[in-house]
Amino acid sequence: MGISFAHSFYLGDIMSDAEEQIRQILDPILESAGLSLWDLEFQKQGPKWLLRVYIDRESEGVTLDDCEAVSRDLGTALDVEDIIPHSYTLEVSSPGLDRVLSKPEHFIRVMGSDVKVKTYQPINGQKVFHGKLLGMGENAIRVGLEKGTVLEIPLANIAKASLEVVF
Repeated sequence: MGISFAHSFYLGDIMSDAEEQIRQILDPILESAGLSLWDLEFQKQGPKWLLRVYIDRESEGVTLDDCEAVSRDLGTALDVEDIIPHSYTLEVSSPGLDRVLSKPEHFIRVMGSDVKVKTYQPINGQKVFHGKLLGMGENAIRVGLEKGTVLEIPLANIAKASLEVVF
């Protein structure tokens, strides 16, 4: 489970490229703190808007202080830039130990780790796979399953993938 710090803000009008503008504001904030962006979601949930930012640090974990600092700095910068015209909630958190893998760079970064993959369509009569992420091609990932079996799973068939926490 990740750590998070949430704060509500009211701002101006939303633009079609709001996510890209948010990323441009966020990048220097994260870089100065030795952090990186894992993922960013900006979506309407019911009647409210939610801007969720997942931050990470390769060498060590993300702390509550990191989340608070990024939330404060990003919130202030977004207020000044006024790129989001309506009320929304800003939530900054770590992606957690069982982080979701949704982009090619996520898979590349965790190569060799244990993963859980759920598919839309069954492969060999199965839709849930547990194994070691062995590789990634242009259109598929390779997962090492039990007994040395290697399964290639097309990216288009992945409903959800995440790191598998093994204790």
